[in-house]
Amino acid sequence: MATTTNGTSRTFRLKVWGNNACFTRPEMKVERVSYDVMTPSAARGILEAIFWKPAIRWVVTQIDVLKPIQWESVRRNEVGSVVSASNVKTAMKRGAGNLGLYVEEERQQRAGLFLRNVAYTIHAHFVRTERAGPDDTWAKLMAMFERRAAKGQCFHRPYFGCREFAAHFALILENEPPLEPISESRNLGYMLLDKTYGPDGVKPHFFPAEMVEGRITVPPIEEGLR
Repeated sequence: MATTTNGTSRTFRLKVWGNNACFTRPEMKVERVSYDVMTPSAARGILEAIFWKPAIRWVVTQIDVLKPIQWESVRRNEVGSVVSASNVKTAMKRGAGNLGLYVEEERQQRAGLFLRNVAYTIHAHFVRTERAGPDDTWAKLMAMFERRAAKGQCFHRPYFGCREFAAHFALILENEPPLEPISESRNLGYMLLDKTYGPDGVKPHFFPAEMVEGRITVPPIEEGLR
């Protein structure tokens, strides 16, 4: 078992791949348009789907793009509204209420620009939080993740941005050579880094993303732009 460094776990490498992906740009209000590559927050979501508990927090440090960036335009049916929160509260108080959403009345056809045939290597480690107990040792936590990732276990099926775009995953062992990313560099513009939660609500953080020879270096959340 590898040792920890500077109060973090060792860096893990996880290969993830799938047929389609949509890491939606927040500036697109109606149509779904994906970022060019997977966002760090989406990578964190995949890791948490495999292994998470209140004692740890995942930190993504690098994303390698393993396949050329390809696009696919799709038109699909979506619903144009959600069940009202006020109606839910009223039903909870009264013990009854109409919370149905009728698809035939709310159906809307929208276009989406998605990624296809995607594959990435996620480089990440985790830190222990203030909720870690005396039994949450580094060796135990790292062994739990390695065991679950190696066996393909997950709390829920990981996905690429949208739940219909399932993600497959495989742990890259320490003694295995790195997977070669694509030999392409491009400026990806401002990309969603992650979100933080506090008394003032949810705050998104962005960063100027740059892909250099297929590799994207992810800065700490503290360096993200709000």
